[in-house]
Amino acid sequence: MKFCKKYEEYMQGQNQKELPLPGVGFKKLKKILKKCRRDLHSHNDHEMLNLHDPHQISANCPHLCPVCDGTFFPSLLNEMSAVVGSFNERAQKLLELHLASGFRKCFIWFTDKLHGNHVALIQECKDLVMYAIFNAVAMRKILKKYDKIHYSKQGQAFKSQAQSMHLEILQSPWLCELMAFHINMRETKPQQRKASALFDGCSLVINEGKPSLHCELFDSIKLDIDLTCSVCLDTVFDPVALTCGHIYCYLCACKAASVTIVDGLKAANRKEKCPLCRNAGLYEGAVHLDELNILLSRSCPEYWEERLQAERVERIQQAKEHWESQCRAFMGV
Repeated sequence: MKFCKKYEEYMQGQNQKELPLPGVGFKKLKKILKKCRRDLHSHNDHEMLNLHDPHQISANCPHLCPVCDGTFFPSLLNEMSAVVGSFNERAQKLLELHLASGFRKCFIWFTDKLHGNHVALIQECKDLVMYAIFNAVAMRKILKKYDKIHYSKQGQAFKSQAQSMHLEILQSPWLCELMAFHINMRETKPQQRKASALFDGCSLVINEGKPSLHCELFDSIKLDIDLTCSVCLDTVFDPVALTCGHIYCYLCACKAASVTIVDGLKAANRKEKCPLCRNAGLYEGAVHLDELNILLSRSCPEYWEERLQAERVERIQQAKEHWESQCRAFMGV
């Protein structure tokens, strides 16, 4: 079965659910590209009648193409934005529900009308991950088709632009959290292993002391998330993901943003840049990766205890310096 048909069937199933999710208009975008190809061939046939040398005819889409520039890319951009926004929102609610306790958990169960059991959480996690994968493949294939039709690399350039705008769904920190959630549930609920099998290849891999999240997905997609902090060059501790998707230790992220742990990342200046991609304005929307934190603490207990002791000293020192400076400012010293 071709991917277009498979994707359409998958999205039809999504639309029949109580809370449907948006998707990429795969068939609509393909029709736009076909129209562009027909217009281009018609334009070339017209040129053939007026030129003696057929080699002078351009095989590419015109530099200013009203079909592509005015319809294809704006439509895809809006759809990608809707897909990523819905995925992030739904994943955040699911993980908040799993980590909540007491009255808050009861309140979320009641307001969201979800069934209060692990099987329902696992199924929701599976659905969200499959939703992310299907849409990531759809976006990749439609941009590849664009480049094939136009003999260009504008599709790949658009993909890079979408990544810089944080609209690449595989870049979402919530996907990392869902993967960690799946592994945590699989290890803590062995009797539900069969029910929780999202994909056989999803695992935490530790190679020469360096951990990473590895996931083999369908359609030849492999996802590897490095869990080494690029600031301290050690396994991320109390991890946070910036809006760009890069993961750091919380303390290292605070240092990179020139803020204290007391003020937090939301207090960071918008001019502060990510140490890896050097993009600015990424700290305010940072996501604390609680599920990943739980996974790493269970998988590396000795290292975790050592870092915990070291960071406790650092945090106490920073808190002490912060309140001393606040007192001096208050006293006018």
